[in-house]
Amino acid sequence: MLEAIIAEMGSLFREGVFVEKSSFRFTLDGTAITVTIDAQSYTAEKDAAVETVDCSCRTSAEMFGKIWYEGYRPGIMDFLGGAIKCDAPLMLPKFLQAFGK
Repeated sequence: MLEAIIAEMGSLFREGVFVEKSSFRFTLDGTAITVTIDAQSYTAEKDAAVETVDCSCRTSAEMFGKIWYEGYRPGIMDFLGGAIKCDAPLMLPKFLQAFGK
């Protein structure tokens, strides 16, 4: 599923959502992807060795797919209950917006 999402990102990317360069690391069931976004472009690297990111998020592939494909918006209980572990959850809506989600 992660490969399919990475492949879709190019056609979905919206320029100008982010003004400053921001990086996200998503770990889904042990597989990681690092996405770096700026005003005009983005990069997505599977299993990239990045030491620091602006937002680190761990969840299941099922939950990420639900968010990406079905438009599900996690609530506080998803975070408090441990379904999503994220050190900067307020950045996630903007990430989704950058890809028209």
